[in-house]
Amino acid sequence: MMRIEIVNGPNLNLTGVRQPEIYGTLTMEQMVARLRARFPEVEIGYYQSNVEGELINRLHEVGFSADGIVLNAGGYSHTSVALHDAVAAITTPVVEVHISNIFAREEYRRHSMLSDVCRGMVCGLGLEGYRFAVESFLLDNE
Repeated sequence: MMRIEIVNGPNLNLTGVRQPEIYGTLTMEQMVARLRARFPEVEIGYYQSNVEGELINRLHEVGFSADGIVLNAGGYSHTSVALHDAVAAITTPVVEVHISNIFAREEYRRHSMLSDVCRGMVCGLGLEGYRFAVESFLLDNE
């Protein structure tokens, strides 16, 4: 069975409540439940932390055994050299996800520190971006 880990960064625990005009009204728990129902052939793990070091630890923990990682590092996407280095250090491929279109937002959000070490990016498609990221790993196995 394929194993994909979703790793979410700061403030994503508030999805469904925080700025619904940008992030929607569905919670992460609801989104993960929908993914698990849609892809029963995939073991989908979920981890969220507001702490940069905990995200790095999780990437190290699953980054040599999972088949894919879907990473939404939240605000750390734009600032964290340490997360960049963690993604570069692991062997599991990573797809970066952003719920909003970072290129249509504030200038400081338009650059990702992670993109050059990720195999791809999905942004601006809301929570559906997580589905597309999972599907990208399934395409590899066809």
